Amino acid sequence: MNETPLRVRAEIDLAALRSNVRALRARAPRAAFMAVVKADAYGHGMLPCARAALRAGATWLGTATPEEALALRAAGIGLDEARVLCWLWTPGGPWREAIEADIEVSAGALWALREAAAAARAAGRTARVQLKADTGLGRGGCQPADWPELVEESLKAEAEGTVRITGIWSHYACADEPGHPSIAAQSAAFAQAVAYAEDAGLRPDVRHIANSPATLTLPDAHYDLVRPGIAMYGISPSPELGSPADFGLRPVMTLAASLALVKHAPEGHGVSYGHHYATPADTTLGLVPVGYGDGLPRHASGRGPVLIGGKVRTVAGRIAMDQFVVDLDGDEPAPGDEALLFGPGDRGEPTAEDWAQAADTIAYEIVTRIGSRVPRVYVDE
Repeated sequence: MNETPLRVRAEIDLAALRSNVRALRARAPRAAFMAVVKADAYGHGMLPCARAALRAGATWLGTATPEEALALRAAGIGLDEARVLCWLWTPGGPWREAIEADIEVSAGALWALREAAAAARAAGRTARVQLKADTGLGRGGCQPADWPELVEESLKAEAEGTVRITGIWSHYACADEPGHPSIAAQSAAFAQAVAYAEDAGLRPDVRHIANSPATLTLPDAHYDLVRPGIAMYGISPSPELGSPADFGLRPVMTLAASLALVKHAPEGHGVSYGHHYATPADTTLGLVPVGYGDGLPRHASGRGPVLIGGKVRTVAGRIAMDQFVVDLDGDEPAPGDEALLFGPGDRGEPTAEDWAQAADTIAYEIVTRIGSRVPRVYVDE
């Protein structure tokens, strides 16, 4: 681990990230690879992770918000290095700025296509637009009943020269649940949407629907492009699908802190807010200076695991904003010793999945919610 005496740190293993990209590319060898770096690369740091993924063979970057996409371009990642798709738009968004930065924008409704076309006219450029079909997820995207109208208006915009439809895409709802009936239904709906658009005359560069679980388990869904997100960071999209190691993946983030205090406490001593934990005997308590203000889930109070002094301990009582306590059972590690909250598991430490189970959530949330108060330390070994 890094020797810098920080209160807490999130070590980001860029070599592991590159290895994960290569492993995922091997599962979809005929498809281009989009590295999804939204939400600050799931908490890992957007720019370092984007650059590492590109070095490992990604040729696309995916973001949710236009601000994320524009930040990639502002950092010097040009069109010659990566095509960038941004998909979460609201009316009045920075369409013109995105178009001028060679960012591909998503349209799942007529209003979005029209705003993109208007911005393209104002910029004197052709907008690169990808049409999103709602094949059953029920979030963004165009419903099948409205798809013909969206395709028709797209063809008119292409004829005018304001728009070029570069992609058709969608997103699975339950690809992380093997055998779920919605998978086949969405696959069929996507194939129909693509066929309709192409029969009408659209010629997209890419067709894509494969997220992390589909990349790992649904080769028929790979089409021209796959979009791994959480899997790129070495976390399985679902324990039911397999562990990271089952897919040749390695967790990229390790979260560690320095013990702030170790002290003796008598039997029956209340611990943390609400006294939901009281010491069952004379013991030692360790104070870990990390809390929900840093992104730990408060729901993991009393259950979150942490490796200290070679033993996995459990959070004693409530996780507070800046700290939590563990019962050390009489052990006396020194202040400043490492408290390892989660990592790849090589040293017996918990994983992000362990914290997810402790908080009744998913590992996506555990890594993504680690906040800006936690320094990212990048290693490349």
